[in-house]
Amino acid sequence: MSQPPSASRSQEDALFEYLLRLGDDRLVLGHRLSEWCGHGPMLEEDIALANVALDLIGQATHFLHLAGQVEGKGRDEDALAYFRDAIDFRNLQLVEIPNGDYGRTIVRQFLFDAWSVLLLEHLQRAAHAELAGIAAKAHKEARYHIRHSGEWVIRLGDGTEESHRRTQAALDELWPYTGELFETDEVDRLLAGTVAPDPAALEPSWREVVSDVVKRATLTLPAEGYMHTGGRQGRHTEHLGHLLAEMQILARSHPGAKW
Repeated sequence: MSQPPSASRSQEDALFEYLLRLGDDRLVLGHRLSEWCGHGPMLEEDIALANVALDLIGQATHFLHLAGQVEGKGRDEDALAYFRDAIDFRNLQLVEIPNGDYGRTIVRQFLFDAWSVLLLEHLQRAAHAELAGIAAKAHKEARYHIRHSGEWVIRLGDGTEESHRRTQAALDELWPYTGELFETDEVDRLLAGTVAPDPAALEPSWREVVSDVVKRATLTLPAEGYMHTGGRQGRHTEHLGHLLAEMQILARSHPGAKW
C-alpha cells in the first residue's frame, strides 16, 4: 500500500540526509588521510594510506552522487562536496580531527574502520538497491582498512615505550568522539529496518572488536565519560572549516570549470 505523500517525503528527506552522512564521513576522512601523502613514516605506508584515502573518497563520490539524485535539485557529487559550508556537512566530528602524529592518525582510522565495516555489512542488505550496491563494494574495501589500521594499532601500542605512550594518548584523546557513532535520531528511526540499521545496535560488536585489538596492543580502554556530539546536525569543531577552506578553494575560485 502506498504511503501518504507527507510520509513519503519524510522518508525521502531522511534518505538524503543519511546519504550525506555516509558521504561526508568518507570525504572528510579521505581528505585528512591524503594530507599524509609524501609524509608517511615509510614509503610502503605512505602508499597504503594514500590508497585508503582514495578508497574513502571513491566511496564518498558514490554516496554523494546518490544523495544528489534523491534530493532531485540538480546537485551532483561535486556540488555537494565543494559548495556546501561547514554547517551543512553531516560528518562525524571524529573524522575531522587533525592528524597529529602517526599514532593519532592510526587510532582515529581504527576507531572509524571498526564501525564502518559493521555498518557497511548491514547496508549491503538494504532494501534500497543502489545503496546496497555501493555498500557491498565499499564493504570489501573496509575489510582491508580495518586489517591495516588494526595491525598498526597493535604494532604501535606493543612497540617501544614512546610508541606505546603516544598511541595510548591518542586513544584517550579520541575516545570521547566515539559516542556519536551510535547515536540514534529521527533520520535513523525513519530508515530503520529497511534501509539502515539502528546505530545503537552496532555498538556491542564494535566494542568487541575494539577491545580485542586494544588488549593485544597492551593499551587500556579509556573510562566512560563525556562524549562530543553534534556533527550529524552540522555542529562541528573549528577544524572542519579550515579543512573545507583548503579542499574547496579551487572549485570555488573557478566555479563551473572543467578539467
